[in-house]
Amino acid sequence: MSSRNVRLLLTALILIAVVALVAWWSLVPERVPVRVVPVARGTVERTATNSRAGTVEARLRAKISPDQGGRVAELPHRRGDRVQRGEVLLRLDDALERGQVAVARRDLAASAAESERGCLVASLARRELERNRRLAADKLVAPDRLDRLESAASEADAACHSTQAVRERAAASLALAATALDKRTVYAPFAGILAELSTEVGEWVTPAPPGVPIPPVLDLIDPTSIHLSLPMDEVDSAGLLPGLPARATIDSHPGRTFAGHVARVAPYVLDVEAQNRTVEIEVELDDEGLAETLLPGTSADVEVVLETREGALRLPTASILAGDRVLVVENDELVERSIVRGLSNWDFTEVVSGLAEGERVVAAIDKPEIKSGARVEVEATEAP
Repeated sequence: MSSRNVRLLLTALILIAVVALVAWWSLVPERVPVRVVPVARGTVERTATNSRAGTVEARLRAKISPDQGGRVAELPHRRGDRVQRGEVLLRLDDALERGQVAVARRDLAASAAESERGCLVASLARRELERNRRLAADKLVAPDRLDRLESAASEADAACHSTQAVRERAAASLALAATALDKRTVYAPFAGILAELSTEVGEWVTPAPPGVPIPPVLDLIDPTSIHLSLPMDEVDSAGLLPGLPARATIDSHPGRTFAGHVARVAPYVLDVEAQNRTVEIEVELDDEGLAETLLPGTSADVEVVLETREGALRLPTASILAGDRVLVVENDELVERSIVRGLSNWDFTEVVSGLAEGERVVAAIDKPEIKSGARVEVEATEAP
């Protein structure tokens, strides 16, 4: 074979090898980039969250209106003022009631003087009777005179009792007038912040008649009684107990989580038509200063920690597929594995069996190519 033919043969063989190599390379599947998280040990909690939005509430909140109607004469405090228990919040015009108290005082003074005079006369009549009784024992006083003195003494005693009754009646009238006067003033039932004031000096206020809802004149809130009220699903009711730790998020403080504890669990399940059955809990924040700044009516959510396990083998809950399955990276290939769960919450799930510490699990399936049997390339390893 000539050298020319040899060169042609070698060239043909090289071309065949190149074509075969290109064909083989095109058949090799492309590796899929994935993010993985290692199976590691850590803390896992079993938690319960509210089934609907909760609310910031004040345990001590009074919506107050005067017992009587009248013209507003005095408003010592404005919205946002802090008041102490017993301070005056509102005073109605009380000129008539003050006049009635003054008249009742004079009536009491007059009846007291009359009672004192009548009882003094009765005392003198009784002493005169006793003196004549001693004389009658010595036959120095006629029997008919003694009878008249006894009658006079009895009449004087009766008059004394009558004037005392009139005095007591006058004292009761004074107390009644004083009560009527006191009802013209509204006092703070507890220390707090005046949240709402819907009247002004000179305006007329009217108490709400039975069955007719009229907005209250004053709204007083005790900021030290601020707590979160939350509806929890009835399936969690057996595990909810006062004292359990909780983590709260409040709409007025986005991106922040606040530590707290369960202060109260309702003793019954609320059954409302067209709603899930729930049990109400109250959560108090550990930071009392922060709690006092929260506005009642603000939406809030809470996560109650029912059980905690330290040093548990765990995975991010988001990495677990439906049916308690995970995708594990083995020799650059994805293998589907079934696991048995333990404690679980939104963040982490305890792995009882099915995985070993250090194995790498796909953190999230964010593309259709990530499936069992796929050849993968780990582009990032997330913190466990």
